[in-house]
Amino acid sequence: MTSGYAVVAVLVVVLGTILVGAYGLRVSRTTSDFYVASRTVSPWWNASAIGGEYLSAASFVGIAGLIFAYGPDMLWFPVGYTAGYLVLLTMVAAPLRRSGAYTLPDFAEARFRSRAVRGVASVLALAIGWLYLLPQLEGAGLTLNTVTGAPDWVGALIVMVVVTVNVMSGGMRSITFVQAFQYWLKLTAITVPIVFLVVVWQVHGAESLTAPEYPAFRQDTEVTFNNDTMIHAERSLAIRGTGEVDGVRVDGGFVLTDGYHRIGQGSEFTFPKDATVPHLSTMAHNTNESWALPESSGADFPLYGAYSLIIATFLGTMGLPHVIVRFYTNPNGTAARRTTLILLGLLSVFYLMPPVYGALGRLYTPELLMTGQTDAVVLVLPARVVDGIGGELLGALVAGGAFAAFLSTSSGLVVSLAGVLSQDVLRLGGVRGFRISAVLAGVVPLAMTFVSTGMPVADMVGLAFAVAASSLCPLLMLGIWSSRTTTVGAIAGMLAGGVPALTAGLVTMFTDTGDAWYEVLLSRPAAWTVPLGFTVMYVVSLLTQRHVPPGVQRTMVKLHAPENLGLDGSGPGSGDERS
Repeated sequence: MTSGYAVVAVLVVVLGTILVGAYGLRVSRTTSDFYVASRTVSPWWNASAIGGEYLSAASFVGIAGLIFAYGPDMLWFPVGYTAGYLVLLTMVAAPLRRSGAYTLPDFAEARFRSRAVRGVASVLALAIGWLYLLPQLEGAGLTLNTVTGAPDWVGALIVMVVVTVNVMSGGMRSITFVQAFQYWLKLTAITVPIVFLVVVWQVHGAESLTAPEYPAFRQDTEVTFNNDTMIHAERSLAIRGTGEVDGVRVDGGFVLTDGYHRIGQGSEFTFPKDATVPHLSTMAHNTNESWALPESSGADFPLYGAYSLIIATFLGTMGLPHVIVRFYTNPNGTAARRTTLILLGLLSVFYLMPPVYGALGRLYTPELLMTGQTDAVVLVLPARVVDGIGGELLGALVAGGAFAAFLSTSSGLVVSLAGVLSQDVLRLGGVRGFRISAVLAGVVPLAMTFVSTGMPVADMVGLAFAVAASSLCPLLMLGIWSSRTTTVGAIAGMLAGGVPALTAGLVTMFTDTGDAWYEVLLSRPAAWTVPLGFTVMYVVSLLTQRHVPPGVQRTMVKLHAPENLGLDGSGPGSGDERS
């Protein structure tokens, strides 16, 4: 789907991001500006910025791709992403803001009076942030490849260069402007095409999305296989083209028999109209009727997978470093709560859209089930449904919105990671240290894109949520609400939950576990790693009460008392501004 309009849209978004970020350079002066925008961001502005940063590659392209491939079970992703903020609102937002910290490791040290607790929290924050950055770069590569045919690494490189320049220019104050602008851009980009897609679908007779037939090609369709691909054909079909099938070179017409076949990289074949669409060997080939039913994904232990996803998304939000740092930018705890409430509304509106793309993709872009590029359904669908220049313009709008998603989320992640790197790893203070750390924060995930297995972006983000829910979530929940949590318990709990979850995620991302029975335990680890992290932290704390941090009662009062008592350290002379 090479489109000049889409290229222009991506360039406009990139240029707009740079220009808005440059404005932040004019107003960013102190270290506090770079780390937390001097804690002056209003609730509506902050909610828009969080929405811009939180609606990532997983939200813009990943959710639609998963629903397109696996059906309504995947609706737990948008539900969980939104509900996670409800848990954050009720349990964490205001106390965290009252802590007066700059980063999550800052909070860990302030609560437990321990450099060791801070160190473990820093390592986990870096791991989670880099794990979350990787799918943003993968999504950027997919988008640019889809609209221009450029190699995947080009999109990833563009995103990381633009983000690093913006973050180095103005830090948190700069990207607050960028992300607030990008939320509304993304909402427009994903909503406007939906109107036209639904109208066309209705005009065509509102074809059933739950028919008992297998997905079929609506017209003769040329398909390019960018990687070696194992597919399964439900029925024999006559195709033509050039490429490699089961190790044999093919040039011209031939019959693809039913069963499994390996298609070589670079193969280009044309499939006939009305033929049943083959599918990836790892993907359940559901009829549209079975696709619309729960637990139809074909994975082992579907109920376990659903509950594990719910746990990860509900609890993982509060452990994401780039989300948590946003609450330090509010003036006070009341503003932090109001920000979260507004944000719930903004997220709810956005998440109405991706499921529609996923459902309509079953009718109009079924070939993506065969190539495995299901995340591209949002990008391909507008031009496929709406003919002519109108479809190209809608596709360009979506491509621009997708790139905005990658840029805004990556910006928030790089800011949060740069804060941790500069304070806890490089030990370089001030603005110069922050800028050096921003470069390092972006280089690591960029290198990781060359060795990852290319799993769906929403699944990769889900793994980051699982690690956050298993490690930093117990630290926040028990650190804020239990004065009996000890330094030893905090460290033990973070390691007991975070290390297994992180290991499971890395194994899933960089190796091929196939259809082994334990694959779901590795790809969806939260159901066993989150209880493990909470249990170990609580039990070890009970057994090591002599390691309760000194002054813990005063700390707890500071976290929970109203701001007007002046105990949160935000008043005059508190030393809140770093220079």
